[in-house]
Parts: sequence; C-alpha cells; structure tokens
Amino acid sequence: MSEFEPTIVAFFCNWCTYTAADLAGTSRLSYPYNIRIIRVMCTGMVDPQYVIKAFLEGADGVLVSGCRPGDCHYINGNYKARRRIKLLKEILPQFGFDQQRLRLTWIGASDGVHLAEIMRTFTGQIKALGPSQTKLKMVI
Repeated sequence: MSEFEPTIVAFFCNWCTYTAADLAGTSRLSYPYNIRIIRVMCTGMVDPQYVIKAFLEGADGVLVSGCRPGDCHYINGNYKARRRIKLLKEILPQFGFDQQRLRLTWIGASDGVHLAEIMRTFTGQIKALGPSQTKLKMVI
C-alpha cells in the first residue's frame, strides 16, 4: 500500500499569500504538490460553507491564508476571516472533522520562504492525522 498523501485545499488572498506563493514558485522553493490553491480576492470573502464543502468533497485539510492583521487591502477582511475560522473550528466537530484539519495563517507578499515552510508543516500535520473520515466513507 502506498503512503498516504493528503489532499489540501488552500484559500489564498490575492494581495498577499497568492503573491507569496508566486514568489516561492519563481524562487524555485519546494512545497507539497498536493495543495490545491484557490485564489480569492480576500480571506474575508471565504464563506464558511466553502470550507465545509471542501471537507465534504474529500479534502483532508483546509488552509486559509491572508494578509497580516492591519495590512488587508480591504481594510478588515482578515479580521472577518479570523472570526469565521474561529467559529468554524467550534462547529467542525459537529460535522465529524478534527479542528486541526483547518488552519488560518497570515503571510506577507514577500514571505515566499515562510509560506513554503507553512505548507510543508501543515501537510506533515495532516499526514500525521491520516485520511479524512469523510474520504474513507466515500464511494468512488
């Protein structure tokens, strides 16, 4: 049997984290191939139902990453994201998901090295948790 490789959905802010991901790529920094990046204009626009849908569709982990507090292009979008993620972490167990499968981070546009490290670390944490129970119950 092959080693478990998690599927991770990442919602990245257009202004900071997505730019950092681009910088990481152009700098030839390695980060896990199994992270599916979705560019959003702001993490404040990541509706909780998108996160829950990602889990229900078989994601093993979800990473939401945006501008540092105080640096949001839309003024307070990252504060809105922080409130939503806090609420999501409280209700995820009701859906049968471990809170550790959801992570919120703040990344500056020039932090490509830091972003690559976060993606490697998060992938390792999700690997340690094992496959999502939803994925195991899915009939393909």
